[in-house]
Formats: sequence, C-alpha cells, structure tokens
Amino acid sequence: MFEPIEALDAYNKNINVLIGSGASADLFPTLALKIKDENGSRETIEKLATKFDTHSEKLAALFMHYYDTCIYPVQNFTQSEVKDAKGLANLENYEIFLKTLLGLLDRRNDLNRKINIFTTNYDGCLEHSADSLLMSGSHDFVVNDGTSGFHKKHLHAKNFNTFQCQTGIFERATYGIPQLNIIHLHGSVNWSKSGDKIEVNYTNDFNYLLEPTTARNIKEFSTYLGTEGGTTAKIPSVSLDSSKIDSFWEEYNKLPIVNPRKWKFHETVFEEHYYQMLRLLSYELEKPNSILITFGFSFADEHILKLVQRSLSNPLLQTFICCYSQGSARAIEEEFKLWKNVKVISPPDGTKMDFTNFNKYVFSLKPETYTPPEVQL
Repeated sequence: MFEPIEALDAYNKNINVLIGSGASADLFPTLALKIKDENGSRETIEKLATKFDTHSEKLAALFMHYYDTCIYPVQNFTQSEVKDAKGLANLENYEIFLKTLLGLLDRRNDLNRKINIFTTNYDGCLEHSADSLLMSGSHDFVVNDGTSGFHKKHLHAKNFNTFQCQTGIFERATYGIPQLNIIHLHGSVNWSKSGDKIEVNYTNDFNYLLEPTTARNIKEFSTYLGTEGGTTAKIPSVSLDSSKIDSFWEEYNKLPIVNPRKWKFHETVFEEHYYQMLRLLSYELEKPNSILITFGFSFADEHILKLVQRSLSNPLLQTFICCYSQGSARAIEEEFKLWKNVKVISPPDGTKMDFTNFNKYVFSLKPETYTPPEVQL
C-alpha cells in the first residue's frame, strides 16, 4: 500500500530529494532494454557494456544505440513540442512535484529556506518546469543551478551554498526567498567544457554524431535491443569500419554525462565536479534532522549507493526510498536491511509507483488515500 510522507514531519527538516530516470520515463527512454539475459532478467546498457567489453564493434554499436535512443532525444528536447498525452502528463508531474517542495518551504520561517534536488538525469526537465512556474507568476522562488555569470554562466560547487533574502524598505525585516537547488550528479546535456570550467547553456543546438551510413549499419542491431521476447544470445552481429568507430568514440567521449560503462566521466573537469557533488550530497545527509527522499532511482550507481549507506550512520537522517514495483522494493529492502532509519515505500499489488502515483499518494501536501479498483464506487 502507498504510504504518505507526512508534510508536517518534513517541512522543518533539511530536505534532500534524489530522483532518477524513472521521473522522466514517459519523455525519454531509460537504460533498460526489452531483451532478456539467460536468466530471464532484463538487459540494460551497463550490463551489456560489460559483456561486450572485448568486442569492439558490438560495444561501439551499443553506445551508438544508447546515443541515438537516449542521449540525442534529450539534446533535441523542446518542451513546447511535446504533444502526446503521456509526455504532457510527465511535464505536469514535474510541476506538481516542484509545487509540493515550494509548499513545504512556504511553511518555514528561517532564513535558509532551501531544498536540494539531486538528480542523475541529464535532461533539463527540472529547469524547464521551474521556469514554467516562474513565468506563470504563481510562485516566488529562486532556482539555483550552481552557476554564476551573465553572458556566460559557469558551474561551481560553492554556488550551491548561497541563498537570497529580501528586506523591507527600512531593512527592519529580513526573510529568505524559497530556493530550489538543482544538482546534476551525472552531468547534463546543457553543460560543455570551457577551458578548466563547466559552462551551462540552456539551448538544444547540438550536432548529430552518427553518420547516415553508420546509422544504417546499426539499425538491425539497435532494433533488436528493443524487441520484446529477444534474448542476449541472439543479438545480431554488426559490421562497422574501424575509422567510423574511432570517430564516434572521439565525439562521444566529449559528452558531459556519466558513461554507464564505468559510471565515470571522460573529461577531468566533469569528473572533478561529479565528486564535488557527491561530497555535497554526503555533507547534506550528515546534517542533523535531515531527510532523503528518492524516487525513480535504482541505486545502480555504486558511488551513490555506498555514500547513502555510509550516511545512514547519522541517526538523525530519515530516508524514504520510493520503489517502482514490489519486486524492486524487495531488492532495495535487502540492500538496506541493516539500517533502521530507512523506509522503503512500495506500490500495492497490481499498480506501479509512477510519477502520478508518487505525487498523488506519497509525496503531497495533502496525499490522497489509495482505493483499489475493485472496491471503487
């Protein structure tokens, strides 16, 4: 059964949220594939990358597929062009989620009225949704993406420690402006390397990395990975010219996102920022009266998994892990069975913890009570 996270118990705590690819599942594909391995488990990009480690052509084809189906759609994303019902609902869920966070901040009286949103997604859905709320004029808040500058904005970890406040005309009263820190742990398509700095630019002006002949050569391979009922053993072979492979890797390795093959960045400047952000997450979780809420996140990144487990030694940290299915909840319960300050929230039989159900039944200022379909009036 869905269990709500009580707003009255959370609003005055140090709130940290960690969201993963499940939050954008109706907009962009995840690392999961349709085919299954010899044990009947779903294959993923990272699992296949390990299996293809000694097969240069299949490994290159796998990451060409990953780029074509997962990365480029994010690069080419324009919020105004989303027309399908699921995509529009997904964007609406992001706004509902942010409104819940802002509602919690509205109840606070202290100056430092901020919530940290850590995300492993490299899309800009959080930023797009926050901008929509600001443009509507319905909420007064600050979005802190860690950048500073005017014509060119550069990212720095120290910027997440700042917040804004307002004073009255005679400066006799001061109050903090509600602030959402948006922290990309696995990079963002809006990042680029600028010397020894990271420049952030919210545009979708990107070049497509695959040449037409290369895209045709991997089509059968790529299509099979998305075939229901397919198996790892029957993945078709692929023929790629070595020069095309080298050219692809040269451009792919410049992308400012974590490589799911090793869960690392290729560029040192991105790698350094990654570890700075992990330290920030660790620091926030070690504060007294802290809360961590996770949604759409599988803990596949071992750095983050171990960091959260270490942080649970803080007895004043309460962690809520919201799982997509009962099966994933059982796996998470086993992973975190040693810690009493972890609550695993799973969906009831016959349903899933999608973004809509998360917003409606679990994380809301006024969560609804779930009623199974067979007893609905």
